[in-house]
Amino acid sequence: MLVKLVRNSHLALIGGVFALSATSVTAQEVTLRYGHMHTPNSIAGMQAEWLAEAIEEKTNGDVAVEIYPNSQLGRLQELAEAVSTGSIALSHNTAGAIGSLYAPFAAFDTPYLYRDVDHLMKVMDVDSSVMSTLNEELAAASGVRLLYAFYFGTRHLTANQEIHTPDDLAGVKIRSIPFPIYMATVEGMGAIPVPVDWSEVPTALATGVVEGQENPVNVVVSAKLNEVQSHMMLTGHISAAQVIVINDDTWQSLSPENQAAIAEAALEVRERATTAMQEAEASDLAQLAEAGMQIIGPEEGLDVDAFRTRVQARITEEFDSQYGDLYQLISETR
Repeated sequence: MLVKLVRNSHLALIGGVFALSATSVTAQEVTLRYGHMHTPNSIAGMQAEWLAEAIEEKTNGDVAVEIYPNSQLGRLQELAEAVSTGSIALSHNTAGAIGSLYAPFAAFDTPYLYRDVDHLMKVMDVDSSVMSTLNEELAAASGVRLLYAFYFGTRHLTANQEIHTPDDLAGVKIRSIPFPIYMATVEGMGAIPVPVDWSEVPTALATGVVEGQENPVNVVVSAKLNEVQSHMMLTGHISAAQVIVINDDTWQSLSPENQAAIAEAALEVRERATTAMQEAEASDLAQLAEAGMQIIGPEEGLDVDAFRTRVQARITEEFDSQYGDLYQLISETR
């Protein structure tokens, strides 16, 4: 079995030369490095392993994948840039982070944008009318190509106090993914956004650098954030896909047969990971409640409409001039 999950690497390995190029790749025994920020036991982490296994199987061993979880190969921004430069072949990240390489991609992480998960996944399909064009533009602009995207969950707010309206967050420091659309979202929710890389979030919460954060339920469970946060507010402000990207030179240097095999593997893992995330959401929420976390939804007085109104107004102010046409195309996707 050529697939590896590397949990303990050294600087020499991280800094070692591994840049696949059209001249260095042969039809046999290609090894692709896949770096990401999540724990191996999270669904995001597991889907990386599923992809590695599927690629090895479908290419008949021609292509292997080595996985480096837990930010071993860099933080969010560094991982996006590493795929762009070719120092690693694969990673998964937020659309907002890929937006740092090609700005329109950030629009896919806009809060309160999708009607439901089905709408999100139709938009994020590599062959959708929205994505097919943008993917080629992304590759041309940054050297990065979207391989697939899976449902990453719906983001909710956690804090050490009960929150009902945006006014309750006045003066409260909430961790934000360090990219503009996430910063604006947290600000629209009424809080003070503090950019903190994911690898530093548990410590930042435990030490009071930030007083809350926002993430899908599965991430809260897998990272055990309930140990440092007492309340979860079901704001549902962003339904998002995690995007898996591949260095475009690496992709182009693979044989057509291996490209087709990897695309087939990607489609299977996209469906498997999306299903796993949807199935996990309800059970994960119950698990947090059983562990003592207070779950605050509309029945407990959470005013979701107030959050939606405030957040959408903040997003419109900053981003409609950039992404208004793209938002319209997303709205029209059926």
